[in-house]
Amino acid sequence: MTIDTKDMINSILETISRIDYIRPEELPGIDLYMDQVTTFMDSQLAGSKRYPEDKILTKTMINNYAKNDLLPSPIKKKYSREHMLLLIFIYYFKSILSIKDIQALLQPLTEAYFDKKQHLEGLQLTDIYTEVFGMEKEQIEHLKKDLLRRYQTSQKTFTEVPDEEEQEFLQLFSFICLLSFDVYMKKMIVESLIDNIKEKRAEKSKAEKAKPKKQP
Repeated sequence: MTIDTKDMINSILETISRIDYIRPEELPGIDLYMDQVTTFMDSQLAGSKRYPEDKILTKTMINNYAKNDLLPSPIKKKYSREHMLLLIFIYYFKSILSIKDIQALLQPLTEAYFDKKQHLEGLQLTDIYTEVFGMEKEQIEHLKKDLLRRYQTSQKTFTEVPDEEEQEFLQLFSFICLLSFDVYMKKMIVESLIDNIKEKRAEKSKAEKAKPKKQP
């Protein structure tokens, strides 16, 4: 079976071009019950599923996120707009990071910005979400160019293999290895940055505990 790699690459590039994110204005303007949260997330992120039967978010997942301090508990069984923003972050992080790493990354964000509506002069969680995901379009263009460059590099491998089908498979394997190594290296970098966040928070906590208590 011959692999039509060029068609596959063109299809991937087209898919990448259609990647989008949930904009803040698309979030419901009211707090939601869990069933409504899972339904909304499933409809909005359906395009990111690998298989139709895949689940974007389930009740069990949400409960586990709350138990592991990734997500603040709902108020009267309802989830706010800020809960939804955190769930979107978690959705993207969970494919590459451990629960503990996601917790370490989101905890400072939650402590500083979750439910801080009273501080209208400062940043809101929505502002942070908008700023971060606003970089998406530019990054997609960079990704497409990098993908093509790596594909072209892979096409220069195994050119001495006489069997066309075997050569095509080995070149595809080279392409996958290049992409996998890139993911592996970036994952290591992200984990190192998260470790740095953990260390700084531990140092800050230790320093605060060491401060002399004020006499009443």
